[in-house]
Amino acid sequence: MPGTGSNGSVTRSTLRQQIADALRDEVLAGRLQAGREFTVKEIAEQYGVSATPVREALVDLSAQGLLEADQHRGFRVHEYSVEDYRGILEARGLVVDGIFQVLSADPAGTRDPDDPRVHAAVVGVRRRAEEAQRAALAGDLTVLIGYDLRFWRELGALFGNPYLADFLHRLRVESWVCAVQHLRGLDDLRGRLWSRHTELVEALMRRDLVTARAIIAAYDADSLALIERLASG
Repeated sequence: MPGTGSNGSVTRSTLRQQIADALRDEVLAGRLQAGREFTVKEIAEQYGVSATPVREALVDLSAQGLLEADQHRGFRVHEYSVEDYRGILEARGLVVDGIFQVLSADPAGTRDPDDPRVHAAVVGVRRRAEEAQRAALAGDLTVLIGYDLRFWRELGALFGNPYLADFLHRLRVESWVCAVQHLRGLDDLRGRLWSRHTELVEALMRRDLVTARAIIAAYDADSLALIERLASG
């Protein structure tokens, strides 16, 4: 039947994404640690699925830089260096500045806050900012990462180009994967994690790009200094 192949393709695509998301979360949670090796067969057995969507998911994660593929040994969780982290922050900063440029080019504020859709998006971003900030202050890294990724994705969609927002999401995932390799070794993260999410939202709502850029610059500098200290022992 004509529809059967299409439905099967959609189902496999969905499963592929679910497996990729689950493995990404395992890496971010530190359960799949840097350098860990595994095969398609191991993951397929773990999730009780066929090898095809697993292989596709692992290839996707390799393309995103989270895994390394070895033709003979399977896959390995990528080990990021401090230099990698520095490069990711630099790229991330350029993308964020590109998003800010959208606001610079829109002085009249065409994203009307009275528009119900815009209002709902703003409320969502603020709520995500508050949730991420609470998790950061509590030192709850797992909760923070989840809310932080959602915060930046929604912030980018609200204030910027959707293509830039998608690229920023990938860079933020990579930066967190790199950071958790070091942060998971700390017993108490309270006061060590960036928690100025709400300040950034408020600055952007005021279209105060000078303050917004200063917040991001301080964030990147503090994050890099922390990772450098942890990496040096």
